[in-house]
Amino acid sequence: MDVIRYALATPFLLLFLAACDGQAPTTEPEAAAPAVTAAVVEEAPTSDAAAPEDPYLWLEEVEGDRALAWVEDQNDVSLGYLEALPTFEPLYERNLEIYNSDERIPMPAIRGAYVYNFWRDAEHVRGLWRRMPVDTYLAGGSDWEILLDVDALAETEGEDWVWKGSSCLRPEYRHCLLNLSRGGADATVVREFDVATRTFVENGFQLPEAKSRLSWKDADTLYVGSDFGPGSLTDSGYPRTARLWQRGTLLDEAPEVFAGEQTDVAAGVFRIWDGDTPYDLASRAPDFFTQKIWLITEEGPMNRIAIPEDARFEGIFQGQMLVSLRTAWQPADVTYPQGALLAIDFATFMQGDRGFDVLFEPREGVALKRGGVASTKDYVVLNLMDNVVGRMQRLSRTDDGWQTEEVPVEANGTIGIVSAADESNLLFFQFESFLRPDTLFASQAGGMDARAVDALPAFFNADGMTVQQYFAVSVDGTRVPYFLVLPRGFEADGNTPTLISGYGGFQISRTPSYSATVGHAWLARGGAYVVANIRGGGEYGPAWHQAALKENRQRAYDDFIAVAEDLIERKVTRPQHLGIRGGSNGGLLTGVMLTQRPDLWGAVVVQVPLLDMKRFNKLLAGASWMAEYGNPDTDDWSFISAYSPYQNVKADVDYPKAFFTTSTRDDRVHPAHARKMVAKMSDMGHDLLYFENTVGGHAGASDYTQAARNEALIYSYLWDQLKE
Repeated sequence: MDVIRYALATPFLLLFLAACDGQAPTTEPEAAAPAVTAAVVEEAPTSDAAAPEDPYLWLEEVEGDRALAWVEDQNDVSLGYLEALPTFEPLYERNLEIYNSDERIPMPAIRGAYVYNFWRDAEHVRGLWRRMPVDTYLAGGSDWEILLDVDALAETEGEDWVWKGSSCLRPEYRHCLLNLSRGGADATVVREFDVATRTFVENGFQLPEAKSRLSWKDADTLYVGSDFGPGSLTDSGYPRTARLWQRGTLLDEAPEVFAGEQTDVAAGVFRIWDGDTPYDLASRAPDFFTQKIWLITEEGPMNRIAIPEDARFEGIFQGQMLVSLRTAWQPADVTYPQGALLAIDFATFMQGDRGFDVLFEPREGVALKRGGVASTKDYVVLNLMDNVVGRMQRLSRTDDGWQTEEVPVEANGTIGIVSAADESNLLFFQFESFLRPDTLFASQAGGMDARAVDALPAFFNADGMTVQQYFAVSVDGTRVPYFLVLPRGFEADGNTPTLISGYGGFQISRTPSYSATVGHAWLARGGAYVVANIRGGGEYGPAWHQAALKENRQRAYDDFIAVAEDLIERKVTRPQHLGIRGGSNGGLLTGVMLTQRPDLWGAVVVQVPLLDMKRFNKLLAGASWMAEYGNPDTDDWSFISAYSPYQNVKADVDYPKAFFTTSTRDDRVHPAHARKMVAKMSDMGHDLLYFENTVGGHAGASDYTQAARNEALIYSYLWDQLKE
């Protein structure tokens, strides 16, 4: 999962998105499986004032006739080559069989007395939104109530609908706002749905296609941020203002209740709950990692919630405000450490109290996972990482203060909190590892006494395969962990085709995960698979991320190169057998690897990437990522230009035959990044491959058939390039 795929990962926006249904089936391929980068840079100019105009700007016109004709020509050549490879057809058929298999876990999203789930299979390629009583689900039931058939809706309405989630009004959860995307884009059409009648509400709340943000205030009132016309969106293309919209009134007449700045990432108003107590909050996100929050009350003006702008507001539990820190904070006489989770009575905090309880404090190797705070009726549950493998803790309030208990979970894998109930202590979580299929656990006690309720079958034979964790040493002496999954019969002779995946950005962690695609398409064929936990990610908390921000970006690339060189030194592989894959921010990283160390790779996959870092902030949501990369229109260009792939590709360098992929409907990372890089390299005479899916959004595919094809193309390319 990649960051920019997380849309805006500020706490404010995560609260908006938290109501969406469950998770994708765990056998679905990663939408843009990340991979990473490395060093050796040349001196770069500090200004591009004298630079000639970009001759490939015409490819930024997403649906321009000339651009689409170019795309079609590229697709014809690349698909003709890739689909003719002997591996393509069997990989495609096996992928499709796995992705459409009924032997998947229907991941539950708890809402009141029901679990909700979104399901796709061979007969329902666009999917079914459905529900089942909690007790029936826990008993292993299979009789789902179908709420909406997206395939039937798309056929009836003549639309290419892709499900993008729902937000339902508590406590009955009868009325829901459904988000439907055309072709998988981030922008959605919003329509109100009545779960009881299984129909769209006549004259209900509706919004046209936009990157909207909505929150229920009550049954007849919404907080709405959307494209209201000029001035209503930020430079990043997200809502800048919020309106209070009453049922039965025109949206254009709804009063504005809050506004941010044009340069913010986004701004809006939303309602959260602590049990039966609602809180209305207004938020501005000045950049990707900061926010300012205000409490809205009926009594008068908004009151600022005075926590650090870069802290993460984790919600309110039993009257206690939960806050996690990205940097150390000294609000009074006590300094609270970076990465800590704090709690304080919210009412007294708003009156000036700054005496926090420390619920979690990081220690060597142990960090709170980003987004790793959940709560049930009586417990706060923490998802932790201990040297990149999962741990879990349960916290409760007692007369003597907070009590912390270790939740017994399996070792050497990844723990994922799936869904937590508000009205009970029911918690669903899952465990997985590279060679152990996902298992879903249910606990009626906030994590304790959990039992397995469902599990994936083994989609590939893992007998004889092994997993090891090593540490490479980066240029500055930092120890960088990585996982190495070895195929059966491995010999350390340097001849094993090896694929490295990583990410290194936005505090996103890469942890052990079970991938049926990696298993059957790569490991079972004799390839080795590597996940590199480079800086820029969140594997060791916010400090690990901040170590590779902006002017320190090269550290992430150095880390990745160190992992690659460690693999070569261990005689796992050699450059001609070493491939890398990355998407989104990971696509930037593999693009950097292509241009910085072309000698180190035999294959490079660059998916839905950022590549033209001079113009990234001017394309679609790009302005929202300047807190990560810097602003190329300032002196920051001096360090950005040193690694920007589009500016650093050269005609007289021997590059491996790279494979670039993107989507016409990606409205998050502009397809022009990949288009322009490919056009430039092609005109220089470099041999490469390019595929642009005309639908699919930032995920690159909008249904399992497209996903199966994309993965078959990529693994056919990798095997063709890296085999002996």
